[in-house]
Amino acid sequence: MSNSTVSAGYESRRGFHSDLERLCASVGELADLGERAIVLGSDTLLLAGEQAGQAITATITHDRQVDKLTHHIQDNTLHLLALQQPMATDLRTLVTVVRVIHELERIGDNMVNIATTARRMTDCPLDEHLKHLVSLMRDQACLQLRTANQAFLSRDAAVGAGVALMDDAMDDLQKQLFRHVFTLPASEETLHLAVQASLIGRYYERVADHATNYGGRVAFMVTGTHTLGG
Repeated sequence: MSNSTVSAGYESRRGFHSDLERLCASVGELADLGERAIVLGSDTLLLAGEQAGQAITATITHDRQVDKLTHHIQDNTLHLLALQQPMATDLRTLVTVVRVIHELERIGDNMVNIATTARRMTDCPLDEHLKHLVSLMRDQACLQLRTANQAFLSRDAAVGAGVALMDDAMDDLQKQLFRHVFTLPASEETLHLAVQASLIGRYYERVADHATNYGGRVAFMVTGTHTLGG
């Protein structure tokens, strides 16, 4: 094998790893967009009047950014798979990217669902305690997503797996939300509020689940082994 052939092969692999680093950075950006979606979607419930309407529009518009970046990452991943035929850790990284961008895209979708729910609640806004619970669920979802993203970017399997241990907090908040709704005086308005609140709780739970899955898949990327729920 000539020196020029070896050099060309080396340059090709170096270029591949640069592309792979940029791809992983794009996943980190997508997770940041997901966290922004959580904040915007939560604002649709926490704000009132015109501000709530603006938050609903912002959440839906923001989701288009999430979708656009998701498709961009997916296309680039398939391009690298087709051209480079990677193996071992590089292959696991690309497979992980394909799987986690779905988790992140679904986070944006669930926040759009929350915005749509908020639009149906103009006649029965959340009371202050429910708003407090929503703010806690927002913060918990952001924490889990941010932790999973840090694990992915630093390739820390232990931190990624640890996101699952954080999920009990979201489950507890969801239960608190249900308990509070059931303590409200019975009326048509309360019934409507109960239905919408149950949807809100479920959407936040799903967001936390997607963040947990994101963290869990880091273990496969790094070690080649799967974690429960990942």
